Amino acid sequence: MPEVPAPTATSDRVKEAEDAFRAGSAAYLQNDLLSAHIQFAKVVKLAPEVAAGHSAFGTVLLAEGDLAYAADQLELAHRLAPQNSDATLNLAITYSQLHQYQKSVLMFQLLDRTKVDATQALTPQASIAYAAALAATGEPAAAQKQLEAALAGAPDSAALHDSLGTILAQQQNYTDATAHFQRAISLDPSLASAHYHLGSVSLNQGNPASAVSELTKANGLAKENVEYVLQLGRALRANDQEEAALTVLRQALAVDPASTDIQYELALTLQANDNPREALPLFKQVVSARPQDSAALTNLGLALVQTGDAKGAIVFYLRALALYAQNATLLQDLGVAYLQQSDLDHAIEQFRAGLLVEPDNSHLHYDLGLALKLKDNPTAAVPEFQRAEELDPNLPDPPYTLGVLYLQLGRFADSQVELEKATTLRPDNGDAWALLGNVYKNNDDPQKAAAAIRRAIDLLPNQPSPHISLAAVLSQQGDTEGAVAERKKAATLSRVAVSRQRANFALDSGKALLKQGQIAEAIAQLQTAVDADPNYSEAHSALAEALDRQGRSADAALERQKAKKLIANTASPADAPSAHP
Repeated sequence: MPEVPAPTATSDRVKEAEDAFRAGSAAYLQNDLLSAHIQFAKVVKLAPEVAAGHSAFGTVLLAEGDLAYAADQLELAHRLAPQNSDATLNLAITYSQLHQYQKSVLMFQLLDRTKVDATQALTPQASIAYAAALAATGEPAAAQKQLEAALAGAPDSAALHDSLGTILAQQQNYTDATAHFQRAISLDPSLASAHYHLGSVSLNQGNPASAVSELTKANGLAKENVEYVLQLGRALRANDQEEAALTVLRQALAVDPASTDIQYELALTLQANDNPREALPLFKQVVSARPQDSAALTNLGLALVQTGDAKGAIVFYLRALALYAQNATLLQDLGVAYLQQSDLDHAIEQFRAGLLVEPDNSHLHYDLGLALKLKDNPTAAVPEFQRAEELDPNLPDPPYTLGVLYLQLGRFADSQVELEKATTLRPDNGDAWALLGNVYKNNDDPQKAAAAIRRAIDLLPNQPSPHISLAAVLSQQGDTEGAVAERKKAATLSRVAVSRQRANFALDSGKALLKQGQIAEAIAQLQTAVDADPNYSEAHSALAEALDRQGRSADAALERQKAKKLIANTASPADAPSAHP
């Protein structure tokens, strides 16, 4: 704390200012910032022409975090006494914390010129502020040198290790950065920023589990830091903990509902968790606040496509494309939106434009092939599927689609090769197994055909067509009895499918009537749904709700019991169908 020069006048005003300055200095030394603030505020009011008073008041304001007011006082002190190194130093620190980095560097450089040993004498806080300003103005090497010099004088400063690690991480020197963050934590386990920076480096290096651990600690130590919450949400999402990410981000949004950053991260997490409908309004709020954000525009477009509004998505994709024309992913997304609109010419145009940007993008080649196939141009489609398969042999879609295409073209040998690849890459694709069985049949290999079709039946237990195919194979093998049994199963499943269609129609109608308050009419439709398919749990649940609203609570309870039992049976391993595309 600077000393005030002894006044030459003996007026009561000067004496009062002197006493206030001494009281403020004593309070500051005892870390009593409130008392120091009161006393120094009195000093600058009583002696506005004395630089030391403004410098001292600015120093207290800086410690209190009132950066704008601190800058005002320190600027005044600097104008009144340019040689006052305390005011210059604290003004440099304040500018850095206000992110006015160019001004900060100028003040530190001025300090260097007016005080030969200023660099060596800088406190850790000042060195950190100087380094931050240097890094932000494009001088990371100078920032690193500044912090290394500071650490030579204070090797056990956790804050200096954390700051040097940050500079190194910004240069993607993650190994050395990690060592400094870990050293900072060992020196001060309660330093939230070190845990945050270490977690962020782990996330950038593809280690989300470690990132979650460190970022959870950071959030526990600094509960009100929104950036820490956002980074934890990102790490949880990257670690496939979408539900936990949603909980964290929803809590953050409740605290700061106007934050577009939180809205955006929450929307991205909802989208990743297959909930684009809830993400949609959040994306719209972000785009409204940030109309030039091409990533936000793109993700809004994707959410619209995912919710069936491809036409609406195209508007936002085009806006994003106007901002970032050379983005292959964006061009692909726009092409997919056109594809959903059955606008094949524009879809093909976008896919080809994307391939000009990324010629070796396997997904773009596949999408282009699909559009060409839908345009009844198999000659042009086949090379695109082949190129996609060549670029990424682990993609299951190209061989499957090629297998279908070759089957349609009567190229059974080629179809067999591709469908065998498809079932190897995605063994749970029941449709691929069913097609492969038919290909084996056409290639005169009934044993393989029967095995493949039986695998399809395991995966698609409610589909009648594989049973029909198996019946044909069994007939070919002379197993007439087995063929008859399969045809009967197919007929039963066909009746069930028709019954489910009828039940769905009645269920939708009943729900609509219930929504309109037509309870009796809704019950009639929902009863029709239950009668059409007694094993349809959703129909029983909807009927229970309607009966409740009519006051028939006993009947409603019975329907809920039926629905609950059906759901339990469906969820049991013995009865649950295997997943399939």
